[in-house]
Amino acid sequence: MSFLAAAGAGRLYAVRAVFTCLWRGKYFSSGNEPAENNPVTPMLRHLTYKIKSTGPITVAEYMKEVLTNPAKGYYVNRDMLGEKGDFITSPEISQIFGELLGIWFISEWIATGKNAAFQLVELGPGRGTLLGDILRVFSQLASVLKNCDISIHLVEVSQKLSEIQALTLTEEKVLLERNAGSPVYMKGVTKSGIPISWYRDVQDVPKEYSFYLAHEFFDVLPVHKFQKTPHGWREVLVDIDPQVSDKLRFVLAPCATPAEAFIQCDETRDHVEVCPDAGVIIQELSQRISVTGGAALIADYGHDGTKTDTFRGFCGHRLHDVLIAPGTADLTADVDFSYLRRMSQGKVASLGPIKQQTFLRNMGIDVRLKVLLDKSDEPSLRQQLLQGYDMLMNPTKMGERFNFFALIPHQRLHGRNHQMNACQSKPSPSPVAGFGELAWR
Repeated sequence: MSFLAAAGAGRLYAVRAVFTCLWRGKYFSSGNEPAENNPVTPMLRHLTYKIKSTGPITVAEYMKEVLTNPAKGYYVNRDMLGEKGDFITSPEISQIFGELLGIWFISEWIATGKNAAFQLVELGPGRGTLLGDILRVFSQLASVLKNCDISIHLVEVSQKLSEIQALTLTEEKVLLERNAGSPVYMKGVTKSGIPISWYRDVQDVPKEYSFYLAHEFFDVLPVHKFQKTPHGWREVLVDIDPQVSDKLRFVLAPCATPAEAFIQCDETRDHVEVCPDAGVIIQELSQRISVTGGAALIADYGHDGTKTDTFRGFCGHRLHDVLIAPGTADLTADVDFSYLRRMSQGKVASLGPIKQQTFLRNMGIDVRLKVLLDKSDEPSLRQQLLQGYDMLMNPTKMGERFNFFALIPHQRLHGRNHQMNACQSKPSPSPVAGFGELAWR
């Protein structure tokens, strides 16, 4: 029996409804809404005071304030996911997505020698839905993992979301330990008996053999935006509209700014977005993987150094002007995977980006869908499974808008010429599951 079939040998878990709402996949960034449609939010008040005191701010600073300000940030005190939130993600659409990612981690663990222990580290775990599906696969394949000591480590800045994650993942009878002054601000035990810990920074996670997961994490990190002008590159800033005191607008910096150093000297685009925070995290993960082993799997909207202005907002499953009512909407920008590859600095091998449709098909999504359909007699469940499959795989929906990207140790490529150029845009094919067809040994 294949592992995909074995993973479905238990009862059919509740199929998630496919909400008629919008995923974060389209460009929108106007800043031209009428003033009467621009409510004065606490965050807008905060930003106008800030700009009046210090001058126009970078788009990166704007995103950081709007999303993660400790008092008023969008992510800090709300649940923004699902039908009642502002956007929906793949794990909320279909259980199959998380199950296949669980298979990917087990595949890599087997391929790299079945280490006696591994940490599964998720950056920005949302509601914990994705991890819950992964852990269910771990439980169903317990005979494969029986001699492995597994621990879960979640990197989450939102107190609200960490509480939801705890409800999703832990046994309610087990009292969670909370320590606001410690790098581990919360810890407990999952429903399947695996220790789980919460951190605010990936650097606080123990440096052990680990698999890292970042699903729709990098696209919300702050980006600097630059526009090419006759006078050279100029950074895009956020300023107060001189005509309307409670309205924000985009302006160009009058001269070069320090962040301009992030632009490549051979850049051919006329508009560029750069995410230094993503670079720092990739360098941290690359260093860890090169020393202790493991891998990182990144799934996100993005491109390979080809797109320009992708900064957009989402509110109530609708595209939302990024400068209107800040603090009430999600802000996101497509991930530049060529930048992530460059920031790995050759310490690890990078794979992808490849389209979600290709990755999931390589992982056996069609086999898994058939298993679930064969076990379901309810027409409504079958319909939801098929709708979820269509949402994940259809090129006009999420199939080609979402990408997978991985960081793995060079030795994982079985003696190939792995000292690749860090700026290489198309790494050579590899035997890693998902990036080639899944093959169990």
